[in-house]
Amino acid sequence: MGVALIRPGPIQGQSVHPYLRRRNGEDPVRYPHPSTEPILAKTLGVPIFQEQLMELARVCAGFDGSQSDRLRSAMTHKRSDEAMGKLRTEVFAGMARNGITGPAADEIWEKLQGFASFGFPESHSVSFAYIVYMSAWLKYHWPTEFLAGLLNAYPMGFYSPNTLVQDAQRHGVVVLEPDVNRSSHDCTVEPYDADADDVVTYYGKSWRRGRGATDDPVRAAVALRMGLRYVRNLGEAEIGRIEAARLIGGAFRDVRDLAQRTGLPVDAFEGLAAAGALGSLGVSRREGLWAAGSLAEIDPERLALAPGVDAPALPGMNDAAQHRADLWATGVSPRHPVEFVREWLDEQGCVRIADVLERRRNGWRARVGGIVTHRQRPGTANGVVFFNIEDETGLLNVVVLPEVWQTNRETARRNVGLVVEGVVEYRDGVTNLVARGFTSWPVEGVRSRDFR
Repeated sequence: MGVALIRPGPIQGQSVHPYLRRRNGEDPVRYPHPSTEPILAKTLGVPIFQEQLMELARVCAGFDGSQSDRLRSAMTHKRSDEAMGKLRTEVFAGMARNGITGPAADEIWEKLQGFASFGFPESHSVSFAYIVYMSAWLKYHWPTEFLAGLLNAYPMGFYSPNTLVQDAQRHGVVVLEPDVNRSSHDCTVEPYDADADDVVTYYGKSWRRGRGATDDPVRAAVALRMGLRYVRNLGEAEIGRIEAARLIGGAFRDVRDLAQRTGLPVDAFEGLAAAGALGSLGVSRREGLWAAGSLAEIDPERLALAPGVDAPALPGMNDAAQHRADLWATGVSPRHPVEFVREWLDEQGCVRIADVLERRRNGWRARVGGIVTHRQRPGTANGVVFFNIEDETGLLNVVVLPEVWQTNRETARRNVGLVVEGVVEYRDGVTNLVARGFTSWPVEGVRSRDFR
């Protein structure tokens, strides 16, 4: 039901809130006309599926097979509003012949016309619901393997790889940086030496790091190893050279051995170094970046004697620099950008998103700071803008009403780092922050994914 309900058709046909209120026992179930009860009983008197609309036309307006097919075509037509308008006279005439007039006829037409904005057939909804169910099951029971599948199928969905990784870490998944000796082309799952007592708690649920939910049967700990496909400046050809060299000659002994056996260009070495992928060769990120130019000059046909490979003593990167290097090199970091401004956010009176989610205080005025993962302004939402804001503790839905969006448009639309002040709305297990105002803060290396 939920999959079909959030399509533009049911939304425009005013079906969403009536269905939810009836399901929750807040409103009685009623039908536009007694003849519609057999059609709408399973959806509490509210048409949700495309087949129900076609059956309504057949029963209420007396449509035959040809007319029903024209109705189906109109619902799926590119210019569906215009196509549906041409059927209006036929629908009302047919309903009048069956004694359906006045408000009942108007309500039935409103539902039919709403589906001109696109609705799902029941079979399509069931297929999507099955995917949702299986995804939830896999994420709960096999979170590391599920994350690997998502990252290897990317690009897809609303969320960036970094947001997927951050969420997975909150659910106990261990994510390891790419490694020139251990990483494959894709992200992989490998054994991990985890402490059995290492537990993280998120949104009232406990997860064992590397093992999944605490109420799951005990299994061997695993971690996700980032794939070479995520390393900046590594294309299919460069990854192929690395994998082929390992297959033929085994693990790389040092960076000279890597350079001689692969002949990688300088930008590939820079990407590997910045990503921390040379760590198993005893080379830090800064040392690898220093040596990249010299490494690229090593001739695979000659001895690896290039000068300048051995870097002078260089200080290691601090956490903030390493975080920026991670994002530049792979788009993914185990640290969250908000961690580095948390002290400032605390001074601004911001609460952590996890606190908002766990308190569930409807009407609470709260201020949160984070990065925008994506923005959405659906055509069916009457100017309301929706986006997700994320900090190191979780994700929160933000609702921006039209008047607030117009007042704060430049700040809210152009910035990834935001402080949002608003009122918490908690209902039916869902928490939103209805925004009242915005303040921006600078953040590097992160972009939001914006949709219409």
